[in-house]
Amino acid sequence: MSSHSERNDRKKPSSPGRDFRSKPRENNKFSKGQGDAKDWIWGTHAVEAALSNPARPVPKRLLATPDRAKRLAPNLSRAPFLQIMEGADIARQLPAGAVHQGIALKIDEPEMLGVHDLGTPAQGLLVMLDQITDPQNIGAIFRSAAAFGARGVILQDRHAPALTGVLAKTAVGAVDKIPHARVVNLSRALEELAELGWRAVGLAGEAEGTLDQVLDDRPTVLVLGSEGEGVRRLVAEHCDAMGRIAMPGGFESLNVSAAAAVALYEASKVRPKEETGS
Repeated sequence: MSSHSERNDRKKPSSPGRDFRSKPRENNKFSKGQGDAKDWIWGTHAVEAALSNPARPVPKRLLATPDRAKRLAPNLSRAPFLQIMEGADIARQLPAGAVHQGIALKIDEPEMLGVHDLGTPAQGLLVMLDQITDPQNIGAIFRSAAAFGARGVILQDRHAPALTGVLAKTAVGAVDKIPHARVVNLSRALEELAELGWRAVGLAGEAEGTLDQVLDDRPTVLVLGSEGEGVRRLVAEHCDAMGRIAMPGGFESLNVSAAAAVALYEASKVRPKEETGS
């Protein structure tokens, strides 16, 4: 991924190491489009995943080119919400620059879970995003979370975009393959998860230990920080440990979604054998 400025660098590290904190970025060009785009999803994989997700409500509109409509399941090809139109007409319904691949879907977000439901039983891996706001970064993190077998993603309610548009396109269907929760207070959510048996590990470039040193096979909430501040102080105080990504090559920064992928890989290596099936 390119053109993301949520990176893991900072001006003055408090101690040696690498940081995944990020700088503020301009609003993503997809955040506003022609008309109301907040509940549109486009692209083949994202739309197909949304249509097959039982946690989604009935679609409002399904737009498809004639060629794409021929590939739809029989029940969808006769659905009252399907509209067949040319690609240029579909594009006019979406934000400028949306690569729709001949199909777009207007639908509400999948049903989200509460923290208690998402964290019960305490097993495996959860991902918590502390004020990460860039849709492409969040979409990429959802994709990595699904790829490495995370149980779910926890977002802060007031500081996270809708799971639609470019976010859903970047996630390649992962927003419909991995459950999520939105919470008002991340610190309280970590307290609730701790009572359920979860251990929280925050990612911080100034941490003394590397992730492979601080991770273990206990149920883990991997906490990733936002642009500008990283994991905020109060959230970090609710983490059981902080770890950094070891970078022997000496490069000073990673995009936050790239850092998330590395951290998820590290966490997946220490999962108990009964969870990995080995």
